[in-house]
Amino acid sequence: MKRQNQSSVAEFILLGFSNFPELQEQLFGVFLVVYLVTLLGNVIIILIISLEQSLHVPMYLFLQNLSVLDVSFSAVIMPEMLVVLSTEKTSISFISCFAQMYFILFFGGTECFLLGVMAYDRFAAICHPLNYPMIMNKRAFMKLIMFSWVSGIMVATVQTTWVFSFPFCGPNEINHISCETPAVLELACADTFLFEIYAFTGTILIVMVPFVLILLSYIRILFAILKMPSATGRQKAFSTCASHLTSVTLFYGTANMTYLQPKSGYSPETKKLMSLSYSLLTPLLNPLIYSLRNSEMKKALMKLWHRKVDSHLL
Repeated sequence: MKRQNQSSVAEFILLGFSNFPELQEQLFGVFLVVYLVTLLGNVIIILIISLEQSLHVPMYLFLQNLSVLDVSFSAVIMPEMLVVLSTEKTSISFISCFAQMYFILFFGGTECFLLGVMAYDRFAAICHPLNYPMIMNKRAFMKLIMFSWVSGIMVATVQTTWVFSFPFCGPNEINHISCETPAVLELACADTFLFEIYAFTGTILIVMVPFVLILLSYIRILFAILKMPSATGRQKAFSTCASHLTSVTLFYGTANMTYLQPKSGYSPETKKLMSLSYSLLTPLLNPLIYSLRNSEMKKALMKLWHRKVDSHLL
């Protein structure tokens, strides 16, 4: 098969939820509110951790990176989707579609690795508290952060370049909310069997392996929690872990169903809902799960608020 692109398609049409014209306005309103709340929640986390010196520790710096990813991931998908909802059918250039796919894979892939790193950090902190400062020193922290972001870049570069090496000769209607790999791949005018094998293998390595490692980490954490002498401490730790696992399962589960089989038998509407789960719901829930239930974050927020109020009064 020739690798060079011989596409005759200059632009794609994103259909979004055009099958439900009567719901376009309501969906636009709901998604706009969710997007704005997502941005607000994650930006607040980024600012609090940046401004509060006491939060400059691995756990919160990992969380800050997660919020940066969630803001970026939402910004890649949501504005375009809102345009689709407001115009019912919209065109996106070949290059813009390429760019959107790249950044979806970049931010999504980085988050897959980062969530695994965050689980390891909690495992080290809870199961090996005495050795934690040595395990998660500044050098180790920087290596894990760099590993997550560089891995995301590699995943996005390889997969996007491969997808757009296929010829696209029509039709050009993408029955999805964005230029995600499985939806675009359906329009390729070539045999994509080798790519599907790569996608299956890549999903196992990028999604399933971190997810399994996270589950194993939390099993170890659970045993450590059960050994805690304080009932209040056990309840608090268990509640936190349960919340984290809920978010992680939602993100990895829906991403797995979408990318494990690029040309799966799911209906287009089901695929759109699964995509919304990890592109819309997870970035919205993460600030609530990881921060608003965290006493240190609440204290830091109140401290910064009082500092701002005092500065205005002086």
